[in-house]
Amino acid sequence: MKKTLLPLLLLAAAPLLGQAQAPAQFTIKGQLGKIAARSKVFLYDREKGYLDSAEVKNGAFVLKGTVAEPAQVTLQLLNNGNRYRLRTGQADNVVLYLEKGTINLQSPDSLGRATVTGTPLNNDYRQLQALTKPIQSQFEALYAAYRATPKEQRTPEFMQQSDEQNEALRQIISQQYAAFIGTHPSSVVSLDLVKEMGLPVPDYTKVAPLFALLAPAVQGSPAGQRYAAELAILKTVSVGAVAPDFTLPTPEGKAVALSSLRGQYVLIDFWANWCGPCREENPNVIKAYNTYKGRNFTVLGVSLDEAKARANWLKAIADDQLPWTQVANPRGGENEAVKRYHIQAIPQNFLIDPQGIIVATNLRGAELQTTLAQLLK
Repeated sequence: MKKTLLPLLLLAAAPLLGQAQAPAQFTIKGQLGKIAARSKVFLYDREKGYLDSAEVKNGAFVLKGTVAEPAQVTLQLLNNGNRYRLRTGQADNVVLYLEKGTINLQSPDSLGRATVTGTPLNNDYRQLQALTKPIQSQFEALYAAYRATPKEQRTPEFMQQSDEQNEALRQIISQQYAAFIGTHPSSVVSLDLVKEMGLPVPDYTKVAPLFALLAPAVQGSPAGQRYAAELAILKTVSVGAVAPDFTLPTPEGKAVALSSLRGQYVLIDFWANWCGPCREENPNVIKAYNTYKGRNFTVLGVSLDEAKARANWLKAIADDQLPWTQVANPRGGENEAVKRYHIQAIPQNFLIDPQGIIVATNLRGAELQTTLAQLLK
């Protein structure tokens, strides 16, 4: 895969970026229909949590405030005096963008069905929702089917089929997101899409080119600068980069350095005993290991388990019959490897070639088998 350099336009804009931005005043006006008495709306931010609330009187409410920069938030409606809760679940809510101006919501009966108008970013977001609604519905149906399947019936074949269906939908929605970004380069919504396309495990080779499509003003915004800094870190562990070395102990206390495995292909597998998806993927990794272990290939398991979970870690190794070298650190997720590889979610893996270069990342299911078959002919 080719590397993509971040635009030098950021440097040209640098003198302006340090200037403080005046807070923008926003107003949210809602008019709802069939709403129970004693209802309230709660506004919260994914990172900051609770922001504000207001009572709904005769179906109407108003929220006012200021924001230092545009922000995506969730507005939640709770009926009959129920208390606010951050976890939305099946709650009645709607996603909004806080920015300068008045945001209008109208609905016959719920926030989830509200029509949102009034400011540029909210108009952009409604366009995106209309574009992706059919695929989002398919995602929801696939997830519902997965949840409805008992764990004992989630066989490797079932998981592979689910992964393939999920990946097919992800490919379609990724194309839709990329198209939206291309036609809305000056929208903060597009920046949020670039971030979302990097979840739960960001791939620098995919998100950096999309970030490059954004207008200089969006790249140079506070949120854009923060994400550019993340990309700079991700680049150090992207395909084509030299794999950062680290040293961690095995269960027996032997120190193992990644560099000591140089000369063969190594799959660095980040996992933990409490990670369900990691455990479900283990049979596939075992299959790959048994197929190629005699052909210049090995696996190095790096656990995020903490010292207090040592017994559970060892039990998971035994229960899943993992034959390759395992290492961990008493500090769990704070270990050296986790920091150097920018691990924010698991399962996650990196395939390193005999020269210590990262040649692939996050190989799952059949893709792991196919990649190894091509490299180890």
